[in-house]
Amino acid sequence: MDEIDGRAWNALAGDSPFLHHEFLAALEHAGCVGTDTTWQPNHLLVHDERDTLIGALPLYVKYDSSGEFVFDWGWAHAYEQAGLAYYPKLVSAVPFTPATGQRLLVADQADVAAVTERLLAGARAVCEELHASSLHILFPTSDEQTRLARAGLHRRKGCQFHWHNAGYASFAEFLETFSSAKRKKAKRERRRIAESGIRFDRLYGDEVTPSEWDAVFEFYSRTFLRRGRLPYLNREFFDEVCRTMPRSVLVVLARFEQKPIAAAICFRSRTTLFGRYWGCLADFHSLHFETCYYQGIEFCIDNGLDRFEPGTQGEHKISRGFVPTPTWSNHWLFDLEFNRALEDLLIREQHHVDSYMQELESHLPYKQADSALPGG
Repeated sequence: MDEIDGRAWNALAGDSPFLHHEFLAALEHAGCVGTDTTWQPNHLLVHDERDTLIGALPLYVKYDSSGEFVFDWGWAHAYEQAGLAYYPKLVSAVPFTPATGQRLLVADQADVAAVTERLLAGARAVCEELHASSLHILFPTSDEQTRLARAGLHRRKGCQFHWHNAGYASFAEFLETFSSAKRKKAKRERRRIAESGIRFDRLYGDEVTPSEWDAVFEFYSRTFLRRGRLPYLNREFFDEVCRTMPRSVLVVLARFEQKPIAAAICFRSRTTLFGRYWGCLADFHSLHFETCYYQGIEFCIDNGLDRFEPGTQGEHKISRGFVPTPTWSNHWLFDLEFNRALEDLLIREQHHVDSYMQELESHLPYKQADSALPGG
């Protein structure tokens, strides 16, 4: 990213904090991607005749499938059984970040179709040059995934749980949209935390002190270490983004007897809060729900944000007001036989995802009398 002009890149990147030059550069500077990792930056650029940057594709050469959140380990195994190499592959994504956002970055004044065609042609050329097996574009916008499908990349449907702001004046007003039983449950969870004496601060990146970051990073690391792996991001990364894009970083910090005991690390755009990581030192009933969900919802209401994306998985989010929301990815395999098989596989898989989402919608906490649920 240091070889790319930051202002020119950000002019294309829009509002997503994860696409900012500062965020992607911090990943490289901190060693989270690049040398000695399985994420090798290989970003593609399109310039016009005046050498103005009019298109970009954040792109990485990948040597495994970790940190992507669109799982293709089974595809890699099938390649191995066929005596073919699945790695390296090309991935357009924000590393370790399962958040929908632009992937085909195109200037407002540029021909979207023409720039898209050049970027995809460039990606396929890199595939041939590196003998990569495939091209994967993860979590594109709905419009992008449709254009990518027209260009021959098979689309894959996934599901996350998002909260949508219907213009609530307060958290209490939001809870009034719940059925009586679900509303009582949410109030009871919040009351448990308040009565235990836990208090919360919501701090932007430049408001968190070094000693508080020591605690937050320890909580975050514990979550990964309990699963037997090192955290994706290191302290150097967080220090840099707090310095270069502080108002895009939000830390929800829980304190008991004035000492930090839990935290959720979030990022925000002008319209959306993205919950990314959480960790804790102490075990209190409902602490996770308050830190990761209710505090974020309340922040969105207080600050007029439209949406809260708390990360991947977790059917337990439904009873707290998050609704099943489709996510997408697009895929192209260089081997023609595997590419045809993948198309059939993804069609069958989508039927299962559709059924799963339909079943989950029957468990939403909102009053059945509401004719239009949030986000739907």
